Amino acid sequence: MASEVDTAPLVGRTGTMATLRSALYDDLRPGQTGAVFLTGESGVGKTRLLSEVGDQLRQAGALVLTGACLDIGDASPLHPVRQALRRLDAEQDEARTASAVRGLLQVFDEETPGPDGAGALLERVAQGLHLVAGGRPLVLVLDDLQWVDRSTRQLLLYLLAGLGDLQLSVLAAIRAESLRGAHPLRRVLTELRRLRSVQVVDLLPLDRAATDELAAAVVGAPLPPEAADQLWRRSGGNPFVAEELARDRRDGRDGISDTVREVFLDRVDALPQPAHAVVHAVAVGVEPVEHWLLAQVVRLPEEELLDAVREAVAHRLLVGADDGYRLRHRLVAEVLAGELLPAERAALHRRFAEALTAAPAELHQARLAHHWRHAGEPARALPAAMAAAREAERLHGYAEAHRHWSAALTLATEPPPVLADGGRPEPVEVDRAELLSHAAEAAHHSGEHARALTLLEELAGDPSGPPVCALHIRRARYLAAAGRSAPAEEEYRRVLASPDCTPHERCTAAARLAELLLHLGRYAEAGEQAREALALAADVPGSTSEVVMASAALGFSEAFLEDPAAGLAVMRRALDTAERSGGPEDVACAYLHLADLMTGPLNILEEGVVVARRGAERVAELGLGRTWETRLLAVATNGLFRVGQWAEAEKVVAAALRHRPSGADAVELLLARCRLSVGYGDVEASDRDLEAVATMLAGGGARHVLPMLILRAGLSMWQGRHDLARQAVQRGLTESRSDDVIVLATLAWHGLRAEAEAAAGRTIEPDPNAVRRLREAVDRVTRKSARAGAPVRYVADGFLALCDAELSRLDDGRGDPALWERSALEWDRRNHPYPAAYSRLRQAEALLGRRSRVATAGKLLRQAYEMAQSLGAVPLTAEIRTIASRARVTVDAAPDPAPVPRPRAAPAGPAVDELATLTAREREVLAAVAEGLTNREIGQRLFISERTIGVHVSHIFDKLQVRTRVQASAIYLRNRPG
Repeated sequence: MASEVDTAPLVGRTGTMATLRSALYDDLRPGQTGAVFLTGESGVGKTRLLSEVGDQLRQAGALVLTGACLDIGDASPLHPVRQALRRLDAEQDEARTASAVRGLLQVFDEETPGPDGAGALLERVAQGLHLVAGGRPLVLVLDDLQWVDRSTRQLLLYLLAGLGDLQLSVLAAIRAESLRGAHPLRRVLTELRRLRSVQVVDLLPLDRAATDELAAAVVGAPLPPEAADQLWRRSGGNPFVAEELARDRRDGRDGISDTVREVFLDRVDALPQPAHAVVHAVAVGVEPVEHWLLAQVVRLPEEELLDAVREAVAHRLLVGADDGYRLRHRLVAEVLAGELLPAERAALHRRFAEALTAAPAELHQARLAHHWRHAGEPARALPAAMAAAREAERLHGYAEAHRHWSAALTLATEPPPVLADGGRPEPVEVDRAELLSHAAEAAHHSGEHARALTLLEELAGDPSGPPVCALHIRRARYLAAAGRSAPAEEEYRRVLASPDCTPHERCTAAARLAELLLHLGRYAEAGEQAREALALAADVPGSTSEVVMASAALGFSEAFLEDPAAGLAVMRRALDTAERSGGPEDVACAYLHLADLMTGPLNILEEGVVVARRGAERVAELGLGRTWETRLLAVATNGLFRVGQWAEAEKVVAAALRHRPSGADAVELLLARCRLSVGYGDVEASDRDLEAVATMLAGGGARHVLPMLILRAGLSMWQGRHDLARQAVQRGLTESRSDDVIVLATLAWHGLRAEAEAAAGRTIEPDPNAVRRLREAVDRVTRKSARAGAPVRYVADGFLALCDAELSRLDDGRGDPALWERSALEWDRRNHPYPAAYSRLRQAEALLGRRSRVATAGKLLRQAYEMAQSLGAVPLTAEIRTIASRARVTVDAAPDPAPVPRPRAAPAGPAVDELATLTAREREVLAAVAEGLTNREIGQRLFISERTIGVHVSHIFDKLQVRTRVQASAIYLRNRPG
């Protein structure tokens, strides 16, 4: 079944095509026969595959005959073979082959009927095909073999048994739903399967990745995640259906096309009446529909029900599994929805609801609410929806809880149905404020921040809503999560200043404000606020969450500003406290700040990445995948970027974006992805992400402004727009209130680099005032970093080295090679390959500008080029090439003929167990490494010495062929059991 509108590319069938070619051509020796019978549902792509494989074999030198069987009872004998020969006759230019074809066609025309002539006819046809082949391999391609006539079945048995004395291959397509009951082709296939040269291949629907690729090819661009999810669910991977749905989307058509509707209705109408009823029932039910439930809804005797289900499965409309029955394509439910009268649909829903009510179980509540609602019984649906929401919350399923609470709110406002006597039943009494409160909190936890704020405002207007101070705290939480930090801070300060708030409310506001200030980079204020919160918590029972948040903020502040070791210890204790309490947000908060501290200010990059990824897994288990997990994965992405593992970082951020986060969570991920795109030189992707971030920050989001401006400056420099880079940096200097000397030093470096490159390229006029402000910023960072903890000072000194070197470019127009050499060494020691490569480039440029140590400059350019190439840093690589070309330095053995597009990362499971070479003990050690434990901590856990652990880790690195704990942990996480 192919589209008549336009041809989409063939996707997801590379492996199948290779299998078919091998079986039909590559693996056959002269005189041998082979066959592949391709089965599959309608629209799965059998005809397209026959055409593609036929073209391949024709190009390989085979003679390919193509024909199709007819869906009529009086088709002429051997119709597909005769059709194939007529097509070949019309296309054939070679006289000898044309003569053989016409001679064989004449055999068909002259053959007289009779039982004794069948064997002779088969022999004559075989001889004729031998002449037509002319010594070439012959491939017979037959479509719609489910309609094959008796004579063609006999011919296939005759030829494939080797009785025809020619090298023959048969490739035939069979519609699987037609092979049921006593279909004669089933007996033929049973006979042929006994031959080793015959294969039956079931062509499955496309997987998710191939479906996405097909849809993108039809539409002309990748579909948005939500649209891609919907197309996948509706099509079930069926290529024909996926093409039609994608084409409808491309052309702006709503609903289901008539073509698709008729395809599915024809298949449903072909079912016997009991199977027809089964499919309608499953379409109305919530999948999977268990067998016991289906039996109570369709009310058929057991044997008759089993026969009906078998028919529906044979027609490829249903699939069965241990947990129940599902539609093969969810689109069938949409098609059938229009075929039932409203009263018929309501009756089916009522049957489902009554059956589920008679078999009470917590897991039935969501389905019960669904069916009672569609049966027109909102009063009976409401308690079930509330029970389903509470059960989802208990299991940390906040997205599901949000959906159920929202449904409960809708049900609470629906009028009761009119009874048969014209009256209405009494409505169910429900506390609307309770519904609003639960719905808002579930929306917040599931990342629907705007929805959470809307529900909260409605709750604030309810007379029975929570107290004013509690509303301020919740509003602040939701605003902060939405990325609106300024109004969030105001809400917390209102609580702290109000005499009407309880001690517990003030304690909560103080702890949450400390965490917010930490996110904003105001570490000194965060530390002071955290101490105040801890003091308040000492007098407030049940304040574990507040202690965790305040401790995390205090530990980060101390580690940054005073004593890194002491601060880190405080944060680890906060994580232990959170794990013991089990509060999802407490655990998430502790992991986030610990990972952020390690991958950022403390520069403990490898361990920090491991902690971030371990934390992401942990909070995903707690139901916070769309919010806290995405933030932790953004932290991991940034850490991987800094250590130069850009490909791995790209996989991590791609996986996180599948959650479709919103608010501050989305901003974190977009900035992390943009950092990679700027490094790669993907201007369009970088600009798109920065525009999205700027739009999201329009409502307030101070903590993300500086990272956004730094990335905007970096992107603008690669575009040669030094004026835009200057504007971004100067805005950052004006708006910043952050204590984060590392971010400020990064901003200053970008500003000085922009000024130096603008002066060198004369793209814009020098701005003495801008340079003066940058020098002041460098001096300010130098003073502040001198008072910071040693690890913070260590990272800041690296950026200050870059700033000093850039200033030397501004001072003399060439730059000081010694300062650039110092910068390169500083970044080598910090294991940051990108700034190290950049510093080597500038050192070489400075040497060449002085016409001294040209050989050293060449060596530096080659080193920088190798580092940039390994990262995939296209703009930096291009600049190195430009400078090397001017200096007549060869940076690689063979120049690249053209830039090769970098592959987009797509996480996938390994084909083999990458841990197979490890011993049981080494696996234990690697599991602990993946948890972020040090060698000493692992030794304490496994009761062996730290030195022995070091030996195990060394062996693990050798066997896995990795160099870092991050790389080893990534392999473990990909391959761990369960």
